[in-house]
Amino acid sequence: MRKHLLTCQFYILVLAFAVSLCNSCTEPFASELLPEAESIRVVDATLTNELKNHEVFLSRSSLERGDLQIEQNATIQILVNNQLMFTFTETVPGTYISDQIFQAVAGTEYQLQIVTSDKKTYSSKSVTLSQTSQIANVMAQKTLTDTGNEGILITVDSFDPTGNSTYYKYEYEETYKIIAPNWVPLQLVAGPEEFQSVGIVNRDPDKEEKTCYSTDKSNSIILTKTFGAGEDRVSDFQVRFLNRNNYIISHRYSILVKQFVLSQQAYTFYEKLQDFSGSESLFSQSQPGFINGNIFSDDTSNERVVGIFEVSSVSEKRAFFNYVDFFPNEDLPPYIDECKRTTIANGDPSIYEPVRSNQVSFVGEITNQATGGVEAYIIVPRVCGDCNVLGSNVAPDFWEE
Repeated sequence: MRKHLLTCQFYILVLAFAVSLCNSCTEPFASELLPEAESIRVVDATLTNELKNHEVFLSRSSLERGDLQIEQNATIQILVNNQLMFTFTETVPGTYISDQIFQAVAGTEYQLQIVTSDKKTYSSKSVTLSQTSQIANVMAQKTLTDTGNEGILITVDSFDPTGNSTYYKYEYEETYKIIAPNWVPLQLVAGPEEFQSVGIVNRDPDKEEKTCYSTDKSNSIILTKTFGAGEDRVSDFQVRFLNRNNYIISHRYSILVKQFVLSQQAYTFYEKLQDFSGSESLFSQSQPGFINGNIFSDDTSNERVVGIFEVSSVSEKRAFFNYVDFFPNEDLPPYIDECKRTTIANGDPSIYEPVRSNQVSFVGEITNQATGGVEAYIIVPRVCGDCNVLGSNVAPDFWEE
């Protein structure tokens, strides 16, 4: 399910507003930055030329409480050339999924219509599918930044020979292999509670706990444009930088980059949102004003809505690399945990609860050389011996070694 980037960005923005109005020692924000209403409706809706169930997310930001409220029980539909074509159903609170699979097509007008549970209605302007432009390359290269940080730079290239794309937004989904550094084929199990004892057994061979995979999605707005550049070409554009000490590139890493071609209006909206959510611009003397999109209240012209209904063509490309491809014969990045070892004597009841609640991993024992009996257990935090804490032990379908 797509992460709702607009909502996350605006949530941060609203909280910053609330804090600045109450606590800031800088110049106060201009009054026109804030609506008169107690809350602002937030709409995150994108149609693409991908054949899939499309998604709309509704919420409300509360300036009084400084939080984000999910907007439930709304009715959402999309008109195609002014005729009702697609309806949506709320699958989880605030998330509405189209009832059928479809894709946006060129030469067609789409309009979003919303009726909230309190019977307020909202509509977008009619929009059409943007120009299609394909990603040519996604490249990973070793680099040293101007500030002296060494790492891997992920860049993208694309070219539209028609010259009609111009405005681009990028998102990425990164997947990486995790290998638990202190995995051993044995584990501790808790005995009956009345005895507060533990014992060593073999791990379940059917449960993979050494190698896992985790996936994260981008959480920032990544924009570029070719307007005025002479040709509609994106070259070596940075979408991600990974410091060489980032543990997610320790073994094998994959990134799926998605390129959205935007209208000029959608690009301007995201650009303002990007500027507005920056820590410096929030408290500067040149705030850009309320961020207007293309969704409006049908009931009153005074109510402000934050949101953009965009219909974008999408292109995507995946790349893989290994840490050793760029840093051969060098130490791996530090693991996410120090994996500090703790030694607890056999019979010490303090080990029982951490083992029973699966908080620790076994890495070894100290035995009596004369009797061969276990004198103490050596443990680490569970994350160091069981990769399932950080990801899934099932490799994604797209994964390649």
